[in-house]
Amino acid sequence: MNRKNIRENVQCITRPENLPEKLRKDIKGMAKVAKLYPMKITPYFLSLIKKPFDPLWNQVIPQQAELSDNLNADPLCEEVQSPLQGLIHRYPDRVVFLVSSRCAIYCRHCMRKRKTGNNDFVTEKTIKKGIDYIRKNEEIRDVILSGGDPFLLSDEKLSEILEKLRKINHVEIIRIHTRVPSALPFRITKNLGNMLKKFHPLYVNIQFNHPDEITPVSEKACSLLADSGIPLGCQSVLLKGVNDHAEVIKKLMTKLLKIRVRPYYIHQADLVRGTSHFHTPVETGLKIMDALRGHISGMGVPYFMIDLPGGGGKIPLLPEYIVEKKTGIWKIRSFDGKIIDYPVLSP
Repeated sequence: MNRKNIRENVQCITRPENLPEKLRKDIKGMAKVAKLYPMKITPYFLSLIKKPFDPLWNQVIPQQAELSDNLNADPLCEEVQSPLQGLIHRYPDRVVFLVSSRCAIYCRHCMRKRKTGNNDFVTEKTIKKGIDYIRKNEEIRDVILSGGDPFLLSDEKLSEILEKLRKINHVEIIRIHTRVPSALPFRITKNLGNMLKKFHPLYVNIQFNHPDEITPVSEKACSLLADSGIPLGCQSVLLKGVNDHAEVIKKLMTKLLKIRVRPYYIHQADLVRGTSHFHTPVETGLKIMDALRGHISGMGVPYFMIDLPGGGGKIPLLPEYIVEKKTGIWKIRSFDGKIIDYPVLSP
């Protein structure tokens, strides 16, 4: 995709009154919400929306419900666990390094909603300090580039950051978290892929939340990355009104495998201020996971994760398969509901 097409696809919709007539609902209410939580939608992603309140509309269009809760703006305590601006150090061996303050779209369910529209939380100074911090802390072996979206940086700037990280001997793995392949797939070019392949081992995790986000264009973007030798994973978020049904998730997971993206996580939506209307009971996620296991390829079954409040970190949740434990025998429920005795050796 040439530069002209890329430019055309970043002329984003940032005001509710500029939405197509068929997608407008309560313009005054939308505008009120957008003052607090700005909106941004690429023409590409907008073209995938079929009607108001469909799964893609819900992800990017401001709604009055965003103003109706009093949840914590930072329930995961990212700010508390930031030894310096733009770097989160929750686990001993890895850090989240914010290298961009720009996104292709503003997701209404964003875990960093408190930063939406703020282009100052990442600067040249914070990036330099972050690299220095990583260099000085030898226990750090895994660096996750996030933001904003790292793929909204120029190829040159992203290459510069990756090169500096690769010169740090104790950094073994670099991951990039992005929504660009689903929101602005034209940004993924052969030049970008050729640049990225210089910095292996490199992993890219993408957010696709609904099967309608997987199109020939997004498939091509993922192919360019995969052809560069980059393992691709998907971190979906379980969202009411978007994907909170087993059949939707099944379709999403199987379509991901077809485009060489491995389902990695389904996240229970974080309890972030302005997002309560997206929240589903934890039981909903467990039922969906139960509907996946044994009914689609094991490669297509992600982990169902919750991120514990207070900075407690991510843990996986599983449906209950062990029905009863007895000495020498456990009774286990199979994928089709049968109860089967499993012999267990004594320790």
